[in-house]
Amino acid sequence: MIVKKTLAVITMTLAMPLAALASEGADRLTRMLEPLQTFEARFEQQILDASGERLQEAHGQMWLARPGKFRWEVEAPYQQEVISDGQEVMLHDPDLEQATIQALDHRVTHTPALLLSGSASDLVDSYDVTRQQQGGAETFTLLPKSADTLFEELKMTFRGELLTTLQMTDSTGQRTAIEFRDATMNQAIDDSRFVFDIPEGTDVIRDTH
Repeated sequence: MIVKKTLAVITMTLAMPLAALASEGADRLTRMLEPLQTFEARFEQQILDASGERLQEAHGQMWLARPGKFRWEVEAPYQQEVISDGQEVMLHDPDLEQATIQALDHRVTHTPALLLSGSASDLVDSYDVTRQQQGGAETFTLLPKSADTLFEELKMTFRGELLTTLQMTDSTGQRTAIEFRDATMNQAIDDSRFVFDIPEGTDVIRDTH
């Protein structure tokens, strides 16, 4: 009887229209992201080619605050900062003594950091979302609705209320995987964290495009 009931549930699930499943995933992801106001974590990033070979590794610390503010500090294998004050974004390379500043592209399909610091409704408007539960982990797969995007597929994995993994795959099959550790959500972050503090002697380039 238990087997029959299980099979019946599986059959009913498979028979559900894909649109309904996508709507369920989008609704659930929106509920997960809407309460998020700030997020801070250590991160480890790997870039893999289409065959799974590791091309690059990096780690550091990140902070974000809605709306549109974020800071990623890469500590190794080289130092680099990416900072947004919500209007502009700066890429600072201390080794090159160079900083590039440009207007923040508020399209979540073009600025991956806005997946968290941007609007949850904008996110689900820009992607078709499906959800998969495995044990204590919930993974959301996001496929862009527009062809004008940097990524072919995005995956966000949560444990409880906290985001633990973000994966992005581009059109060549190259995959960027970011794992978050020691994460905290909705703790106060001083606004000075998102201010451009450019060292004296740094060559500043303003990109007006």
